[in-house]
Amino acid sequence: MHFRTLQAATLILLMCGCATQNTTAGGPDGVTFLHLNDTYRVEAVEEGRRGGFGRVATLVRELQAAGRDVRILHGGDFLYPSLESQLWNGEQMVEAMNFLDALAPMYVVPGNHEFDSRSPDTIIARVRESEFDWLGDNFDFITGEVDVDKRLRTGFTFSSGNRTVGIFAVTVQPEHGGNRRQYTPFSGSYIENAERVIEQFEADGVDLIIGLTHVHLATDIEIAKLKRRHPKFEFIVGGHEHEVQHETGDVANAAIMKGASNARTIWRIDVNFSDSGPEISARLIKVDESIEPDPEYQLIAGKWRTKLLELMPFLPSRIGEAALPLDGREVSVRGGDSNWAMFIADQMRTAFRDPPADLAFVNGGTLRIDDYIAEDITFEDIGRTFGFSSYLRYMTMTGGDFRDTLEAGYRGNGLGKGYFPQGSGFRVCVDQGRPNGRRIVQLQVPTDGGWQDIDADKDYSIVATDYVYRGGDGYDFTTATNVSRPASELKYLVLDAIIRAQAAGEKIGKPLNTATQRFWLLPAGKNTCF
Repeated sequence: MHFRTLQAATLILLMCGCATQNTTAGGPDGVTFLHLNDTYRVEAVEEGRRGGFGRVATLVRELQAAGRDVRILHGGDFLYPSLESQLWNGEQMVEAMNFLDALAPMYVVPGNHEFDSRSPDTIIARVRESEFDWLGDNFDFITGEVDVDKRLRTGFTFSSGNRTVGIFAVTVQPEHGGNRRQYTPFSGSYIENAERVIEQFEADGVDLIIGLTHVHLATDIEIAKLKRRHPKFEFIVGGHEHEVQHETGDVANAAIMKGASNARTIWRIDVNFSDSGPEISARLIKVDESIEPDPEYQLIAGKWRTKLLELMPFLPSRIGEAALPLDGREVSVRGGDSNWAMFIADQMRTAFRDPPADLAFVNGGTLRIDDYIAEDITFEDIGRTFGFSSYLRYMTMTGGDFRDTLEAGYRGNGLGKGYFPQGSGFRVCVDQGRPNGRRIVQLQVPTDGGWQDIDADKDYSIVATDYVYRGGDGYDFTTATNVSRPASELKYLVLDAIIRAQAAGEKIGKPLNTATQRFWLLPAGKNTCF
């Protein structure tokens, strides 16, 4: 098999290296997968312009009308976190996904957020309500409820026509950022579990093997190398990253595909079988206003919206005004400057009153709205920005230790990660070509009328979320001193700042330009940014 990209058509083809006997796209010997991941809302995002299960339902019906056997794959993270999950613990998401499953079978690998609840009660209730298949090969359900525990499928296969497809599924383990829960014990490595299941598929004579994962991209890349020993293993579709990810495949590596969160961009993968093997083509679908939401599904979205407003009738109420559109999209808060995130980080420095802390930062994954805030700022905008509680800590660190700690925010392949820091009181120049842990080229703090490099030996006061202080997202604060107890929940701090600005007749937000820029990527051929 080889893998080539036709960029103009946004079309990716995986073709058999041997001669193939083509089958028609709508023939009985083929299947179409729609893959989505990291979905937290029953409705569309970006003020209704992007994503949403209603548009996915429309795509399913169109493909079925064209004669395709459609299967839906979900790469995990859907029960938490969101404004609604604080009320219903994901019940609304299960109903929405059941609707899709009734249209076309849906196969789901749980993500780390499915296990946010320390008690098994949530997963017990949601599994019992669900009609789709839960897949997992590197962990078990041990909830104490036999019917629920049996719902987790291992070594999962399904038939399409006279062909059999095997799907192995793995989820991020606690040592790599997953939740450690007694009701979901993990065992073995990702590679060991994936290869164990693949070998069983081969023994059973399946026609195609694919992976469904919720792990870091770097882990997917390692799993993809199993294709060298197992040629029927063609591709991985996954989640955990929230922006589109794609790694090309070849004879030694399975292809890797991940979509954008909230079904803003999904993958369509067509598989047609012949005697020589599968012919696979894949392309990205931008889910936007060009796709009309399914009217029947919209009844579900409308139902939950009504329930939400019955419980929280104040949500649409205006609390302030945006000076310009405030960008809370995940593509922004997880990979660069965002005027909404800047405003939030600025409030953190005042969390413990005067004088303000010197420095502050929040991990982009804390900010969950994935949308713009324009004109009126409402209670709902605050509720959707903070999908879970975010308490803050005040501490002291030397400039050198802070720089070392901040390095964790710029590690890995590219941007778009939940650990990306949104900061206040400093600006940073980063070279992604350097090794992890040595990517910060310059870290500067303001002075009277200008900027200067942070003093490695000077003590600075710092505010960060309790989550990152405790090691969340890979940050290390072991060198911090004078650490406060968790206090001052971030969403109430932001709410208070907006209300005070409104009372003073002030609007929220500043334009992004070089004068306000806080995150800089080192330009090619340069040694510094500033």
